Amino acid sequence: MDPELPLIFAFVLTLVVTVFIMGQIFHRRAVRHEERKLELEAQIEQAKAQQATRGDADYRKFEDRLRVLERIATDGNHALAAQIEELRSLDAIESRSLSQEKAR
Repeated sequence: MDPELPLIFAFVLTLVVTVFIMGQIFHRRAVRHEERKLELEAQIEQAKAQQATRGDADYRKFEDRLRVLERIATDGNHALAAQIEELRSLDAIESRSLSQEKAR
């Protein structure tokens, strides 16, 4: 038996073990990266779903307001117009009183 043979065997064994360990490390990092990527994609989808839900709520609010405005515009009731005019006159009175208080 050649005296260098155990030394060569030890070198090759060390090299194989080193490559195997490095392969394990690289594989674990790749798996963790893929898991993190999937988690982030899931968070993005969840945020989009929440935004769509909020958008629907805003759209419903807008529709409700539009219905109220349509009712006001198409309402033949003259009492409603009188109430609006009363509110305008109250606003004018309040703005005059505020300006007088500021002048004092």
